[in-house]
Order: sequence, then C-alpha cells, then structure tokens
Amino acid sequence: MKLVQSFLTRNPCYTAGRKITVKGLMLHSVGCPQPRASVFISSWNRADFTSACVHGFIDGNDGTVYQTLPWDHRGWHCGSGSKGSGNDSMIGVEMCEPACIKYTSGANFICADTAAAKAVAKRTYEAAVELFAMLCKIFHLDPLADGVIISHREGHSRGVASNHGDPEHLWNQLHMGYTMDGFRKAVKAAMDGTAIPTGTQASVFASLSENEVIAKAGALFTADMEESGILASVSMAQFILESGYGKSELAQNANNLFGMKKSLSGNTWDSSAWDDTSIYTKKTQEYENGTYVTVTADFRKYPSVEKSIADHSAYLLGAKNGSRLRYDGLKYCTDYRKAAQIIKDGGYASSPDYVEKLCTIIERWNLTQYDAAGEKEVWYRVRKAWDDKSSQKGAFHSLENAKKCADDNKGYFVFDESGTAIYPEQAAEKFPYMVRVKISDLNIRKGPGTDYARVKYIPVGVYTIVEEAEGKGASRWGRLKSGIGWIALDYTERC
Repeated sequence: MKLVQSFLTRNPCYTAGRKITVKGLMLHSVGCPQPRASVFISSWNRADFTSACVHGFIDGNDGTVYQTLPWDHRGWHCGSGSKGSGNDSMIGVEMCEPACIKYTSGANFICADTAAAKAVAKRTYEAAVELFAMLCKIFHLDPLADGVIISHREGHSRGVASNHGDPEHLWNQLHMGYTMDGFRKAVKAAMDGTAIPTGTQASVFASLSENEVIAKAGALFTADMEESGILASVSMAQFILESGYGKSELAQNANNLFGMKKSLSGNTWDSSAWDDTSIYTKKTQEYENGTYVTVTADFRKYPSVEKSIADHSAYLLGAKNGSRLRYDGLKYCTDYRKAAQIIKDGGYASSPDYVEKLCTIIERWNLTQYDAAGEKEVWYRVRKAWDDKSSQKGAFHSLENAKKCADDNKGYFVFDESGTAIYPEQAAEKFPYMVRVKISDLNIRKGPGTDYARVKYIPVGVYTIVEEAEGKGASRWGRLKSGIGWIALDYTERC
C-alpha cells in the first residue's frame, strides 16, 4: 500500500482541529464516476467547503491512499441519523469510482466497460483492506467486533449516518461478489498476515436453501454471460447439477463448482482462470471397462467462485477435439435447449439424459431470468442538448452510426442513456465536472435558458455538471447531475 499525506489544510474540519476517540472505521464510495483522488482533494481543500471532509481517498487508477485529515481529527463524512453521528467516533475513507460508469437515478448506474470498472473496484477494495488493517492495529480495534468496521449504508441502518447505499451499491451492480462481512474478514486476515480471500467463497452456500443459493449465484452467472456469451441459465443448471447447489465437497473446499479436473483429456485453452498450480485431491468414481471404480484424482482449486465460473466458460469456448472446437456454436446461442445439446454433443457428459436434466433444472427455477441482462438494448441519441428532445436527429443501437449522424450535423452530440454527452471526444472528456454556485438566489430551470420554467433556487455549494448548452439569459448553461434541471454557469466557478 502506498500512503501519501495530502492534508486538506484549508477545509473547516482541518482548521477546527476537533479531536475524536477513534472507535471505528467507515468505508465509503464517492458516488460519481471519478477515479482520480486528486480531483476531490483539490476541490475540497477550501475554507468555504463546509459540506464534507474525509480522512482519506483511495485512487481508482493506482490504489494510492491519500490521507487528507489526521486520523484522530473529526471529519464530516457520514452525516447523522436517529442515534447520532458516526463522525464523532469513526474514521471515514472514500474509494474513488470508475470513469466508465454513468449514474442514471439514485445509486443506479450503467457501465460502458465492465472489465475496466471491475479493475478499479478491485484495486480500491484491496487497498482499503490494507489501510483498514493498518488503522485497526494503530487504534487497537478488532475488525470482526460489532460496529467497528461498517459501510455508509450500514451506518444508516444503525442510525448514525445519512441515507446512502455505498459502497455496496457499486460492488453489487458490478457483480464483484464483495460484501462488508467479507471485507471485515479480509481486514482480519491482513492483520494476521494470512492470505486475503477475494471474491465469493462457496462456503456461503453451505447454510442457504436451494432458492437462496440461486438468488445468490444468479448475478455471478449473469456477469459471466456478459463476458463469455454463454447463457447464464445453462451454466447455472450445470453448477446446480454438478455441485449440488454449491454444497459438494469439491465446491466447499476448492471453490470448484463444475468438477474441473487438473487435466481434462489433455485439453488446454486460452484465458484459463486457474493458476496451473493449486489442486485439491479427492477420491472419485470413474467408469472403466464397463464398471465404476474408486480412484484418487487431482482437481483444480480456485480462489473464488467467480474464477471457477470463468474457467468453466473458458473451457467450453476453447476446448478442442483435434483442430475443431468441441462446443462450436455455443457462444451467443440464445436457445437454452440447443445450448445444452451442443455441450452434450461435444462430449461434456456421457449420461444419455444430460440435456433433459439441465432443461428440467432451468425450467423448474426459471433460470432464464438471469439471461435477460445480456439482451438489454442500448440507445444512443443524437441531439443538440439532452433536454432538447425536439432537436433529436435519431436514436441508434450502433454507436458508430450515432457518431456519423453527429458528424453530419454540426452542433449535435451523441448522448448515452444517462443523458451524458459522449461524442465528439472533446465533449466526452469535458464532462462531468464540478462547479461552485456563488450566489444564493440562482434559479434552476427546466431547460437551458431563462425562457424555460423555473424549478426552484439552488443553495450555495458544489454541484456536478454533466452537459452544457447555449441559451437565453446566460453565456452558457449547465445541466445538473441530479437531473432536476439547468443553471446559468455565469454565476458559478469551476472547482
């Protein structure tokens, strides 16, 4: 972990110098698509920035931890609740978020690059584990004790924080498999010097009912489908059939959900998620010369459920029979029965009713519901401004076609589904950014101009702008990230 002191010496929380007795640590996520900690440090280090101050930021690009307050200073990172405020006894740390996500409403967002977003979330998570382990040692805290390490979301449920959903909202929507219980255990492991488990562990399935296992695993298979193109419903059915809902010996002790052996008929394939070393040895039944015999065999051991799912998909896409792909046609197949037949015909299973077994499981649990996310259609709209619907030249599924339309119409932009301008490139690089409103009676308007209806006054403070447009009454108008409307940028200054 790289730790850099960059104190917010002009922020009121620093200059007030109020001390706290540190009793716990609260984990946050910044709530906007900005991976660079320096952006927040620059904009928060002002005497008039009274809305927030945390003890540290974790940079999303390289995992560097920036300490912005002395650890025992009172910050303002979680607001308050019915039982008081966590600010009075807790250190608060913000994890920066990927640039490729776009918030749509509340804590919901869409993601333009899942792999890149996951890399940022993994980087900040692992740095947070190291940082919290260090802080627990400094302040003699037990990370597994009740209320010692909590998220902002958990702080709200405990009545000591405002109503936020971070950072679980980010982890859940990116299908990271991270939980706060897992985070606390990882901190404890880091303090003890043992390996830090990351990702979902099959041990979580042990105490769950069958339908609870499906609900828990569903998002993981949907995420894999988005990467591999293999129907989540089919992979889930194989998981259920071959690991007994994740409760088999191999699943519980090796995170191996599909009985993947160390060697599979001499096959190798690209992008294997196995480390080529970790194995789990157990007795198993093999069919030899017309009868079943007990043999000892080596199976692949994975660090997480996600790695097991990924390796299984990589095998189905890459395994060969001679020079021919064993399961040719499986990728992007949208018919679960046909997909199951491709797997059977490729030699995956010898059971004559294997296809029927998979289809029965799929139909019993309605597993096709987990295929839906892979079929979502994305629209790109070409307009002068997002709120100017009448100017729209077209809506396209193809980003390239949308760009061409914008190129053919000067002054037009391509907007994604969240209403953020993503083309031309200068527009994509410009937004979002933050401004400080300088006057107390600035109107929010429904559109970019004084000829649009007034919504209400906007208080003095710092706000995020996601789009600009020309309009009556000001040299430039900016659309607020909240979606409530537009403000005249002449009465603001760039943060």
